[in-house]
Amino acid sequence: MEEGKRVQKMKFQLINNVIIIPVEVNGSSLSFILDSGVSTPILFNLTGQDSIQINDVTEVKIKGLGAAHSILALSSKGNTFRLRDIQNTQQDLFVVLDKDINFSTTFGIPIHGIIGYDLFRDFVVDINYGKQIIKFYNPEKYVPKLSKHHQVLPLDIHKKRAYIAAHVFFNDTIQTAVRLLVDTGSSDAIWLFEDQEKGIGVPLLNYEAFLGKGLNGEIFGKRTMVEGFRLGSSELHGAKVAFPKMETFNSINDLGDRNGSIGGEVLKRFNMVFNYPKGEIILKENSYFKKPFKYNMSGIELIHAGMRYVADQITDGKGVLKSGEKENSFGDVQILFEGTTRLSLVPEIVVSAIRIGSPAHEAGLQEGDLLLSVNGKSVHRYKLQEVLEFLNEREGKKIKLVIERANRDVQLSFVLKKLFK
Repeated sequence: MEEGKRVQKMKFQLINNVIIIPVEVNGSSLSFILDSGVSTPILFNLTGQDSIQINDVTEVKIKGLGAAHSILALSSKGNTFRLRDIQNTQQDLFVVLDKDINFSTTFGIPIHGIIGYDLFRDFVVDINYGKQIIKFYNPEKYVPKLSKHHQVLPLDIHKKRAYIAAHVFFNDTIQTAVRLLVDTGSSDAIWLFEDQEKGIGVPLLNYEAFLGKGLNGEIFGKRTMVEGFRLGSSELHGAKVAFPKMETFNSINDLGDRNGSIGGEVLKRFNMVFNYPKGEIILKENSYFKKPFKYNMSGIELIHAGMRYVADQITDGKGVLKSGEKENSFGDVQILFEGTTRLSLVPEIVVSAIRIGSPAHEAGLQEGDLLLSVNGKSVHRYKLQEVLEFLNEREGKKIKLVIERANRDVQLSFVLKKLFK
């Protein structure tokens, strides 16, 4: 941090419970996931439009979640990372060369990399999920402002990762102590590792599901819910939990006494201060705390996959938009024909996976279908996460879809069903 400066404040985007921050790498402006579960920054999804100088490069292999096999990457030293007025001129990083590793498709915006431990190590990191503001404090000048609503909990920093103690309630009478990795880069709520000896078992009501994507591939497991989850004095009921298949973690040599991880869908319910130098975390419940956990009742997974043109009729030759129509969030390439038709280049939203037995599956939706509209709303006018919210709004809601399959439009409908009673 610049000499004499106490704090650097900046806005972030909260997409799918994950923090996205702007980072300048060797003079190029990029978007990074703030991921407390990653030790060294990783760059990926670099295209011909991304002009980035990478210094002192050697070829290496790295491992991540999703499989046991390592992936090819470049190791680079001596890079300059800048976040406003804070910088590191000797930053190590990895560059992943596999073009299939692309998190932009699931977030709906360009994502160029992930960064974590180096920032948490060097600063006291204050995250206000409610206002979407992050502050990086000089540890030597940080003075906490505590009230009766705050709680200070120990944070165990081990091998560049942070762990926290919590309790899981599988029924009204049995609670199990767990040690969880704090993972701001996970959009999920809680992951648990099945261990009958420790009293961590998968509840009878569960379903097989796609849990996410790691550096080494897709991750699958079982989704369910638990009676309660306690972090310090804060208690959440009906918490969403996933049990990943343990082969996902084959690349991790020693899980130690870790029982799982805590991700963004729980973390966002607090405003929190990570103080790695002192080994503690400060929590305060925020406006998200009492909101119910969101389940994928439709059974649909979506991604951005390429671009397409759509034609809109406009009111006059000046290109005035129709009443009630809003500007596209992205894809602002537009062509006007004779003042009456506007041709716009917009992202394609494609069905990437469907849960077997889900309402969408029973209605006949298929992987690879191009989604055009949900209940009369053209999906290209909305962000990807907004479309997912339309599809999983509430139990009993009727969903009408228009999709494109084999170059023809198809209409489907189904009713959302609650997964757990």
